[in-house]
Amino acid sequence: MKRIIMLASVMFAILCGCASTPPPAAQPSDALYRALGEGPGIERLVDVALRRIHDDLRINLFFENTDLLDLRRLLIEQICEASGGPCTYSGRSMEEAHSGMYLSEDDFAVFVEDLVAAMNEVGMAAETQTTVLGLFGPMKPQIIEQ
Repeated sequence: MKRIIMLASVMFAILCGCASTPPPAAQPSDALYRALGEGPGIERLVDVALRRIHDDLRINLFFENTDLLDLRRLLIEQICEASGGPCTYSGRSMEEAHSGMYLSEDDFAVFVEDLVAAMNEVGMAAETQTTVLGLFGPMKPQIIEQ
C-alpha cells in the first residue's frame, strides 16, 4: 500500500513538474474541479491513469505491494482537493509516502508521461492538463530521491 500511495503521489507530482501555470484568478475556486468533470471525471481520470501505470513495465514494479483500491481513493481525494473540490486528502505527506523508494527523475518522468496519456485518453483539454500539472509540480522535490 505504501508503494501505491507513493507512486500515485509521484504521478501527480510529475505532472505538476511539467507545468506551473496557475488557473486564471478570475475563475471561481472550484473551476478546475468542474473542468475535470467533478467527482465522476476525477474518478475516470484516476482509473485510466492507474491502468496505464499498472501496464507500464518501467514503473509498475513500484506498485507490486500496493493496495490499489486505497491508492485509487487517495488519488481521487488528492486531485479533488487540489482542484477546489469538496474533498479532503487523508493520505500521508509526499515525503512520508515516498520515503525509501528512491525514485529517480526518470521514474517521475515516466509517471508524468502515463498521467498525460491518461488525460489525453479521457479527452481533457490542453489548458486543463496544464493547470493540473501545475498544481502538483511543487511536490516533485518531496518525491524524488526520498
